[in-house]
Amino acid sequence: MVISARATIRPPAPSKIKILATADELFYEEGIHTVGVDRIIAGARVTKATFYKHFRSKDLLIIAYVEGRDRQVRDWFAEKEAELSDPTAVARALVDSINSEAVRPGFRGDPFINAAAQFSDETHPVRVAVTAHRDWYAKHIEELFRQIGHPRPGDAADDLILARDGALAGGYVGDPIAAGAALHRALDHILSEA
Repeated sequence: MVISARATIRPPAPSKIKILATADELFYEEGIHTVGVDRIIAGARVTKATFYKHFRSKDLLIIAYVEGRDRQVRDWFAEKEAELSDPTAVARALVDSINSEAVRPGFRGDPFINAAAQFSDETHPVRVAVTAHRDWYAKHIEELFRQIGHPRPGDAADDLILARDGALAGGYVGDPIAAGAALHRALDHILSEA
């Protein structure tokens, strides 16, 4: 009988999941530096010992938060790319998804930009986690434009990511409808070059 490595990996403890879910909500809604460990412990309804059993420090929890948000983005792409065989349709679905996010009640901007803004040291592990996400995202968008047949997929990715960042910021502090329309126009322009 062969036992796979996957079968020996235990799922995360329910208390760890509650801590991560509470941190995800509070960090995004209120800001990473404004939310203390005691608030997360109370919100997750766990003991301090349980918290520190799963996360030796708040920084490790913040990194887990950023990595969890990264997984959500990667999962979104995997799902859409499996569902939609046309890379142009994936690009349009991405922009539609970003636009939907920006008009959602409780929207507070991009969680990765928000996290990076709270850690000025580029070598801090949280910034490293944000940079790893952004690097992956840029490469993935570049590959998407390569599949579409854009003559300069790296430039196209840079343009879309800049437009995305602007739309997310504009959606939070300005008019989310106008920001979403501008993002759609940016994608249409990029696609017209392909």
